This record gives sequence, structure tokens and C-alpha cells, in this order.
Amino acid sequence: MRVGPVGRERPAVADADGVVYDLSSLTTDIGGSFLDGGGVAAVARGLAEGTLPQWDVTGQRVGAPVAQPGKLICVGPNYRKPPPFEPPAEPALFLKAPDTVVGAYDQVLIPRGGTAVDWEIELAVVIGATARYLDTPADAKAVIAGYAISHDVSERAFQHDRGGTLDKGKCCETFNPLGPWLVTPDDLGDPADLRLRLWVDGETRQDASTGDMIFDPAHLVWYASQFMVLRPGDILNTGTPPGCAIGLPGRPYLRAGQIVELEVTGLGRQRQVIGTA
Repeated sequence: MRVGPVGRERPAVADADGVVYDLSSLTTDIGGSFLDGGGVAAVARGLAEGTLPQWDVTGQRVGAPVAQPGKLICVGPNYRKPPPFEPPAEPALFLKAPDTVVGAYDQVLIPRGGTAVDWEIELAVVIGATARYLDTPADAKAVIAGYAISHDVSERAFQHDRGGTLDKGKCCETFNPLGPWLVTPDDLGDPADLRLRLWVDGETRQDASTGDMIFDPAHLVWYASQFMVLRPGDILNTGTPPGCAIGLPGRPYLRAGQIVELEVTGLGRQRQVIGTA
């Protein structure tokens, strides 16, 4: 995890009991070079040997767990739905601006002119090693550094009604809260058996399992590597289950002052207050 004011976050790790330790003696930040350079193993040794200083982070901001991702790759429809929905033959991929990534508890801003801001809870895969033209989905497991909660916020009117591609509805500032933690695969367990839940003002809006994915995380990493080079620190959002505002009666899009909370098994919890730009 990364803790501190925007732009001045410090690296940290939380153990199974929630005790936080300062990683400043091992690295200046948690990003691609840390993930690809043995950083996770160094942290494990520090925890085992008791050489890391404890850090009381009470009341401090928690930033996104990965600093400055190079790419933010998103997946289109990837959860099974009742008929007449037909699963796609291949994943639909698109890119989202990496600077949309903010902390798990940071404010999400409705952009100027925005009228249809929607929620999307997703499982994020964090890439830990360079991947290009992977041979099989099984090979993807070696390049996955870990997982996190991702909130892929979307402005549907910008996305669908303003012409061009999806970018205008996906790349507004604050549109991708991430974290609070990056959890390594050995700690998380089976990524295909996680419960995802999202609430708006306490009302359940999304409640599903990653077992309902059409394409699992390893398949998505393998697939994406056929079209682009995946670099350490890149993030892949794996799609959202049903329950977004665009598919609900009345389309109850987000308004300023509302509170969105998200939770995924083993990955913690997010909370954002909706504001205006």
C-alpha cells in the first residue's frame, strides 16, 4: 500500500493482523521497478526477520497501491447475464488514461457537463513483469504481481452520445479509484472465487462473484499480451457485473453528495464521496 498526501505517498505493507510497516528503507515507491525487481520478496524477508519499522497510519490518506501505471487496460462485457445476452467470442479491450487512478477513499468528481456518471466495481490485475505474446493463459500467472479493487467510473452520456470512442466517458479525472491494497496471488487465493459488492448510499447495487466472468484474469492477461506489451505496474480492469445505473429502472446515475462503497473478498473496501469538478 501507499500512504500519504497526493504526490507524496510513502510505501508500506500491512500484515495479516492489519499492522502497517514502513517500506522506505527498501524502496522509494511501489511501481513497476519495485514489482519487477524483487521488491515483494524483499518485503517478505523484512517481515519475516522483523527488520521493518511499524508505522501508525491512523488518519492518514491511503493512496492507490501502484504509482503511475503506464497503461490502464479495460475489458468490455465480461460477466454472464441471462438471455438474450450472448457472450462475446473474444474479450473487448480498450485503454483508460492512467492518470484517472486515485486512492480508494479519494473523492470522485462529476465532470463539468456530466449527467450520467455510473459506477462499476471490478477486479484489477496488476502486472509484475514484462509480458509479450504469452503462449498460453497458464503463462500469465507468472507475470501477475497481484490484485486490487478497481472502481471503473464512467460518464455514459459522454461515452455513448458525444461521438467518437469510449475515451470521453472513461478518462475524466478521479474516474478510477484503486486499492486500498495490492494483494499478492499467494495471499489472495483463487481469483475466480471472489465476491464483489457495491453500495450507493447503503443500497446494494452490485453483488456478484468473479466466478461469473466469461474470461478469467489469466486468460485476459494472455489475450492482452497478443496485442500490446504489458509492462510492470500496468493495470488490467477485468470488467464489471450487472447492476450499473445504465441497466437499472430510471437509470439512477450518481449525484453530488452520494456515497459509493465497494468491497471484494480479501481485497478490502473502498469508500468515495461524489463531488463536482
